[in-house]
Amino acid sequence: MALHRNKKKDIIKKINDIAQKSLSIITADPSGITVNNINQLRKKSIQSYVKIYVIKNTLLKKSLINTNFYKLTDILTGPTLIAFSLKHPGSASRLFIKFNKKNKKFKIKTAIYENKILKENEIIDLALLPTHIEAVIKFILLLKEISLGKFIRLLNHIIRKSI
Repeated sequence: MALHRNKKKDIIKKINDIAQKSLSIITADPSGITVNNINQLRKKSIQSYVKIYVIKNTLLKKSLINTNFYKLTDILTGPTLIAFSLKHPGSASRLFIKFNKKNKKFKIKTAIYENKILKENEIIDLALLPTHIEAVIKFILLLKEISLGKFIRLLNHIIRKSI
């Protein structure tokens, strides 16, 4: 079904607004993936503050003009499933990588973060970035380990002195 001009303008504006707020973008080829699987991916994306769209490349290219992700316009080909990370830069990458493990036909194409087109290993690194909560927990555990380690060394030193 063909879209009317006003509907296309609305889609372009909506995607552009989301791109302006996004921290990173990742694209994939959804060919061979069932609609049910895509819907499951969309449900998981809501929990991760990720927006997912299947959109025509011409509309997507127009949507990304004047955003940090304009470099994507040069490499868009074929069917495209695009995900925008809104809260954490690695959340969309993390979501796509987990989905790819269960659905081998799902091919991750590229990602953009901080105006840079990422390679496959960089996409994995982006997905492994800890969230704010994970980073705080790791920091607290590190502080706890450091202070506990000093205390144990002090006790060990006291025991050696007394012998």
